[in-house]
Amino acid sequence: MSHPVELYACIYVRELPAQALLRLRPELHDKPCVVMEGEPPAEMVCALNTRARLLGFRRGMTKVEVETFENVIALQRSPKTEAMVSRILLECAGAFSPRIEDRSTNGLFVCGVDVAGTESLFGLPLMLAKQIRQRIRSVGIVAAVTISANLHTSVCLARGLSGGVALRVVPRGEEAKALASLPVTVLDVTQAQSETFSTWGIRSVGAIAALPERALIARLGQDAKRLLQLAQGKHPHLLQPIDVPFVLEEQAELDSPLDDLDSLLFGVSTMLEQLILRARSRVFALASVTITLRLDGGGTHARTVNPRVPTNDKKLWLKLLHLDLQNHPPQASILAVHLQAEPGETSKVQLGLFSPQLPEPGKLDVVLAKITAIVGEGNVGMAVLDDTRRLGDFHMEPFAITTAEPPLPNENSTLCLRLLRPPERTRVELRCGQPCAIHFRSRCYMVDRLYGPWLKGGDWWNESIWGNEQWDVIGKTTDGSLLVCRLSHDFILKDWCIVGLYD
Repeated sequence: MSHPVELYACIYVRELPAQALLRLRPELHDKPCVVMEGEPPAEMVCALNTRARLLGFRRGMTKVEVETFENVIALQRSPKTEAMVSRILLECAGAFSPRIEDRSTNGLFVCGVDVAGTESLFGLPLMLAKQIRQRIRSVGIVAAVTISANLHTSVCLARGLSGGVALRVVPRGEEAKALASLPVTVLDVTQAQSETFSTWGIRSVGAIAALPERALIARLGQDAKRLLQLAQGKHPHLLQPIDVPFVLEEQAELDSPLDDLDSLLFGVSTMLEQLILRARSRVFALASVTITLRLDGGGTHARTVNPRVPTNDKKLWLKLLHLDLQNHPPQASILAVHLQAEPGETSKVQLGLFSPQLPEPGKLDVVLAKITAIVGEGNVGMAVLDDTRRLGDFHMEPFAITTAEPPLPNENSTLCLRLLRPPERTRVELRCGQPCAIHFRSRCYMVDRLYGPWLKGGDWWNESIWGNEQWDVIGKTTDGSLLVCRLSHDFILKDWCIVGLYD
C-alpha cells in the first residue's frame, strides 16, 4: 500500500493585535499605529503596523518612549477583537479545505490547511496560494501563504518570508533546499538552543541540516532530533482538524465616547460590508442584524432589524438601522459596537403572468420604518380580527407580502363596511322598540329598511348576557340623501351610536 500524497498550506499573519484593530478603520491605514498592553504606567508595545516600524518603533517600548514620537496613534489591545478575527480567518481557510488546524500563538495567527486533492477545484498550488491570500485580504487582513508537502516546512517558510514576499510554493522533495538559507530562529528553538548554535557559529537552517545526528543528540538531547528533522523538511505531523462554526459577527471599539448617530453609522457601514462579504461567500444573504451598543456607564443598548426578505443591500441595511436607532436612541455615549447577523437564503419571487406587480421589499421596509418612527412601535401592520365578538377586538401583525393568487370576488357581495373609530354618537327615535328616525351629522334620516337586531359583544364561549345590540339601517332624508350604516345600542350606558358606514 502506498502512502497518500500530502500537501499543506500555511496561513501566517503577523502583528495580529494591530491588524485586528485596524481592519475596520481604513482612515488609520496610512498613519503610524502601535498597540499597547499592560496596566498603566507599565504599558508596552505588543504590536505595530508597517509605518510605525519604519519610524523606529519596536516591540517592548514603553508608553513614555512612544510619547516622544509625534503623530503616532496608540491603541489598546483587545483580546475579544483578536479572537473574533481569528475565527474569521479560520472561516476563510475552511472555504478551501475542511481539514484545518489552528497553530496560533500570542500575537501571531498560524493555520495549517490540508489542501491535498484540491487541484481540480482551485488549480495548481501557486494559484491556490493566490486565492487563499486574496480571500484573506478581502476581510482586511494581510497574510503570508506558503505551500509544501510538509506542514512544518510550510510554517518555517512563512516565518522566514521577508522583503515583501507573501507567497511561496516549495516543489515536492526540495524542502531542505528551500529552508537552507533561513535563520535558525524559524525552527522555533529555545533561547538556550539559540545561544548554543550561536556559540558554534551556526546561523542558518542549512548548517543544522548538515550536522551529524548522533553527535547533535549527544550534545543537545533528544530534542535535537526534532530540530534536525525540521531543518531537513522531514519532521512528521499528525494534523488535528478543528470544526469552525459559521458565525456572522463584527466588533469595533471606539477611541472616545460617541454621541452622533451619523458618525456611528460611518463605522457600521464598514462592518456591514464585511458581514455581507462573508455571507455572500457562502451563498447566503443577511436575514436579520442585531446591533449591540456598549454604553458609557456599563449599560448596553441592543436593537434587531428584520426586513421582509433576506438581502445583501448595504444601503438598505444602513437606512433601516438608522431609522431604528433614531426611533430608539441610546441613553448614553457609545463606547463599542457589536454586530451579529443571521444568514438566510436569497429570496426569489416568481410572479404570475396576470398577477399585480408587488412592491420592492427593500423600499417597502424603508417606508414602513419611516411610518413606524412617526406613529410608534406596534401601530403599523395588518389588522387581524381576534376570535371573539367584542366590539373592535383585533390585533396588529407585521405586514407580509403574499404571492398567492387573490381570491375571486363574490358577485353577491357589493357592500363594504367602513368602521368608524371612534364610533359617532347619535340620537335615535323609536317606534315599537325599533329605530324609526336617526339624527346623524345635523341631518334627520327616516328609516326605510331595518335589519336586526342581533346581540354583539363578549366572547362566543362566554354565556353571560351581552350588553350590546346592533342593526343595519337604510335611511333617507326628505331630499333623497341616503344613509346606509350599522347602528349600535348599548344597554348598560343606554347610548346609541353609529359604528360603521357602508360604501
